[in-house]
Amino acid sequence: MDTQSESTDVILGQEFLTWLWYQSDTALGAFKDSKGTPFFVFMEQRIVVQQGQGEARETTSVSGALSPLREARFGLGTGKKVSRALIRLEKDELVFQLTLKAEDFSLGSVKTPKVEKPEPDDDPDAPLLEKIYLLEACLDLLDGLYAHFLKLRLSAAWRDEVEHIGHWLTRFDE
Repeated sequence: MDTQSESTDVILGQEFLTWLWYQSDTALGAFKDSKGTPFFVFMEQRIVVQQGQGEARETTSVSGALSPLREARFGLGTGKKVSRALIRLEKDELVFQLTLKAEDFSLGSVKTPKVEKPEPDDDPDAPLLEKIYLLEACLDLLDGLYAHFLKLRLSAAWRDEVEHIGHWLTRFDE
């Protein structure tokens, strides 16, 4: 991979996570899956923001139960970008939690709804198949979010969205 496409991927990843945080904070329930079913996105208790490269890189990592993530929000206002976030997706009774990294869109610590232990008469592969189904459901939601973001990012409406994100950030300076 060349440096140009690598930096473009990082920038898109950072913009996606920043936009997702903004959306999760301001537009609850605004997302729909491929079948039109609404679902919710929440930024959870852990967000990492960064600025710079190499030795000059500044990183702020914020975590805490019920934290308003003030330091991370302040970091965004000073030019830092979201580089990693703990995200919760809720659709119907399904709740997924995962960490997403901006630089390569890698997932970490993916938690799906609990898979029940099989009964003695059940197919022994049933729990594995259910877990695979749940992982696919989670990835489908993420794919839909990213497709929605890219459609907006590549449109003329992105300029307005950036302005709205800026206003959202200034709400926390008060």
